[in-house]
Amino acid sequence: MTSSGKKTLVKDKQADLLANRFGMPTVYDLSEYPFVKEKIKKLPYAFVKSKQVLPLDEIDGKLLIALANPLDLEVLQEIRCLARQEIEEVFCPKSMLEEAIEKCYHQGEEETSQYIADLNKDSEHLGEEQSEQEYDLLSQKSPSPVIRMLNMILIEAIQQGASDIHFEPIETGMSVRYRIDGVLQFRHSPPREFQQEIITRIKVLAKLDIAEHRLPQDGRIKLNMTGRQIDFRASTVPIVYGERIVLRILDMNNVVLGLDKIGMEKKLLKKFKKNISENQGIVLVTGPTGSGKTTTLYSAISEINASEINIMTVEDPIEYKLNGIAQIGVNPKINLTFAKGLRHILRQDPDVVLIGEIRDKETAEIAIQASLTGHLVLSTLHTNDAPSALTRLVDMGIEPYLLSSSVLAILAQRLIRCICEHCKSAYIPEEEEIRELGLSFDPADKKVFYKGLGCEFCHDSGYKGRLGIYELMPVCSKIKKQILESADATALQKVAINAGMKGLRIEGARLVLAGISTSSEVLRVTRQIELE
Repeated sequence: MTSSGKKTLVKDKQADLLANRFGMPTVYDLSEYPFVKEKIKKLPYAFVKSKQVLPLDEIDGKLLIALANPLDLEVLQEIRCLARQEIEEVFCPKSMLEEAIEKCYHQGEEETSQYIADLNKDSEHLGEEQSEQEYDLLSQKSPSPVIRMLNMILIEAIQQGASDIHFEPIETGMSVRYRIDGVLQFRHSPPREFQQEIITRIKVLAKLDIAEHRLPQDGRIKLNMTGRQIDFRASTVPIVYGERIVLRILDMNNVVLGLDKIGMEKKLLKKFKKNISENQGIVLVTGPTGSGKTTTLYSAISEINASEINIMTVEDPIEYKLNGIAQIGVNPKINLTFAKGLRHILRQDPDVVLIGEIRDKETAEIAIQASLTGHLVLSTLHTNDAPSALTRLVDMGIEPYLLSSSVLAILAQRLIRCICEHCKSAYIPEEEEIRELGLSFDPADKKVFYKGLGCEFCHDSGYKGRLGIYELMPVCSKIKKQILESADATALQKVAINAGMKGLRIEGARLVLAGISTSSEVLRVTRQIELE
């Protein structure tokens, strides 16, 4: 048992003794109590989770409550006010109480599949009795099977940590897939006769035109789950067998902000923090879609955010609202572009400007002028590695001498999946696998790699969670000289590596040797990067 496990056990024993002194019964198994068994939620999830309490049953008009801290009298008073009835309490160790809370409030993985399977067996067409006011995902009161089915799919996707849900009509019905840790995974196939009703229900929630089936549409949905608001971005496109809908889940609870928390290696983190603490210049973050660029930028401005600094952003769209920061959303319909928004931001006396993405020459030129006139500019570009960002800007028409005097550093990044700790297994890699990672092969040095075999915790994928790998290229004097001579990406990469830059694949190899990820995962996300 780990030291933290021992501490928990000691605390539970102390709490048990206290409970006995107060004449409070101790219960270890809560799974058979009615409220837990039937998933009756008397109190909000956020409340029971933070206060470590759980309603178990109602006996003679009194609410039976399990709690982990016998001394917490305030929470008992709060429950009396919330439930408006007398309560009776029992003690339960924290670990067992948390397990019961998850069982009571969280939908089991098999429930959605079972519900859809039942609909397939007995698919009565109940019509489109859809209530636009049905916004609470945990409410199961609706008589419509479509509303219940969609709610269960959304709950399951959120609980499994999905970033997107894909509803795709196919020849035989509909396919529902979740993007988990950056990879799509098939989950359900609802009955064909419910296909149009599901699409219509999503359109109603997203306030889209339900009569328009020929043109793509975009919208937003705001739903409640366990006391917290979750936003979805909805996108529809017409395809051969109907309308395809993708829901992007924007759940702030899943976003980890803070440069110390996103997986940067210590030396690289120190250099990056130094770059974003400068008074003027440009810091670029590059990588493909879904590589975590926005999270890195948000973490960077959260790091430097202070009352004496004016930080303003122009984004497309604003994914998460940050306190103390003025955020502007791009809106092409009213001609509010990055360039136009950026021009107006510069009249607002900013110290730090965040541009969601540099897409064209006009935006790039304004960003450079802003950096040269005393502003720190943070932005993103879609390139494979750090050196290619400078090449892309030159290709846009930016003069090399402007880049050499304005760009401070470029950070390239990828997100790689971590091996599931529950099914992790060691193996001896072949020579080819070692060399593909850019590592030297020595027959005498028996390297050990790891992989996930697949289990219920990782939904048989072998992976659970993601971590960033990073490549930081500070624009030092040698890089500046190379930019002025030639902004060729290969030449810039050679100079940067000679100056101490570690490439993305080398950083990935470090995580493979540490047993955090697999060689196949590192090669998957760095496939387009050539090793010099």
